[in-house]
Amino acid sequence: MPGQFQLSIDETVKEAKNAWDLGVPSVILFGIPDHKDAVGSTGFDPDGIVQRAIKAIKDAVPEMCVITDVCMCEYTDHGHCGAIVDGDVDNDATLELLRKEALTHAQAGADMVAPSDMMDGRVGAIRNILDENGFSNIPVMAYAAKYASTFYGPFRDAAESPPQFGDRRSYQMDPPNALEALREVELDIMEGADIVMVKPALPYLDIIRMIKDRFGLPTAAYNVSGEYSMVKAMERLDWGDGRGLMMEMLMSIKRSGADMILTYFAPEAAKVIQG
Repeated sequence: MPGQFQLSIDETVKEAKNAWDLGVPSVILFGIPDHKDAVGSTGFDPDGIVQRAIKAIKDAVPEMCVITDVCMCEYTDHGHCGAIVDGDVDNDATLELLRKEALTHAQAGADMVAPSDMMDGRVGAIRNILDENGFSNIPVMAYAAKYASTFYGPFRDAAESPPQFGDRRSYQMDPPNALEALREVELDIMEGADIVMVKPALPYLDIIRMIKDRFGLPTAAYNVSGEYSMVKAMERLDWGDGRGLMMEMLMSIKRSGADMILTYFAPEAAKVIQG
């Protein structure tokens, strides 16, 4: 994606400092390990890439809120979000992997964990292990309504995590289904989610509004790679005002009810907002 890169830890720290100086209060980390295996063991390695990046950022910019993506897809050699049993993702076996990953993130100094896998029961499983180990103050931001979307394509290529077989429709949500989103969000809230997220953002503004109106919980929206890349492509082709497109897109997400927006535009938008 234009302007987006895989970064070493030292370069990640530089980006975090730059974002903080621009007024961006938080970052979310995704990791690409040197080694991948069937269960994504590098994802819950205390010396893993994300765990080391958390420590480095908190040392350099202690005030910044460091959020971590909790999922296995970046660490598994098959690209799915959990453990494979008999050719399919096994929900319950995956929960133990996610618990381990979230705990190592908290131990490394993460301020918030964000499970994105869409396994049933993962919020409760993560909440329990954090509480049991003295991290009851670490909030959980659940990817509560994560749709099986074609808008994820650029990220999957960048993160080297496309599924090697099948797809993720068995555990991500069906795009036409709005009521399922409400059920999924309610379950995550019951399990202890502090923030609920809708992903992608722009095609699901109605879902963001429904969730905010129904539950009133802090609601996040993920302005994903495909949404970002469309604006950048239009800008490169001189088919539109990139800055204007960006701000109109972000304002529409905010207007729909989002309290937080995760976006690749953050530093660029911060410059516009600051004038």
